[in-house]
Amino acid sequence: MKNIFFVFSLFSAPLRFIFLASQIPLFARNLIMKILSQEFYIQDDVVQLSRDLLGKFLMTNLEGDITGGMIIETEAYRGPEDKASHAYGNRRTKRTEAMFQKGGICYVYLCYGMHNLFNIVTNIEGTPHAILVRAIWPTDGIENMLHRRKKTNVDSTLANGPGTVTQALGIDTSHNGMLLTKQSIWVEDRGIKIHSKNIAVGPRIGIDYAKEDALLPWRFRLKKERKNNIMTFF
Repeated sequence: MKNIFFVFSLFSAPLRFIFLASQIPLFARNLIMKILSQEFYIQDDVVQLSRDLLGKFLMTNLEGDITGGMIIETEAYRGPEDKASHAYGNRRTKRTEAMFQKGGICYVYLCYGMHNLFNIVTNIEGTPHAILVRAIWPTDGIENMLHRRKKTNVDSTLANGPGTVTQALGIDTSHNGMLLTKQSIWVEDRGIKIHSKNIAVGPRIGIDYAKEDALLPWRFRLKKERKNNIMTFF
């Protein structure tokens, strides 16, 4: 099993911490790493929550294969007033029904008939807020992720877009509506604190149809650079 070292440069702490991705038995994960509870997602400010998810770890356990990585890019969608949201104008359809449920569940939909896109539903029942996970930095179950992506070597494209994230983690529309506190998909807090100066903020991608809302600065990503062949988040 391949392990990968990552350096996280955290300005809120005096030292840089080296993180070794490791395989931890599922029964022990919540003793060592905090799995976010449903209450975490029941927040009114989806934009702030989208920022707060940076540095958390999106994980899957499918047929005993644990895979996951650190969330490094997100986008916030604040329906019903957000023209970029599938639930704009309180549009409630079979496709968007998951968005209207109590926060802390998956909203997974098929884009262009090809790519499964993974979103986290937030806020109280009836308020259709969601966060698209655009990219992760793979840490756990690398070989399984490579197999799913039909790749032989780890590179920057392994999970660098919303479609590749779901493919690498094995997420598809069958997971739509699933609780994130279940044993198949969850988000972990491994104690990494991200300073605001380490976050790049900008408009969301591919939503020109949203007119003026396409300019809203609701896309968040961790800044990163390569030093001595080690990816550093700073």
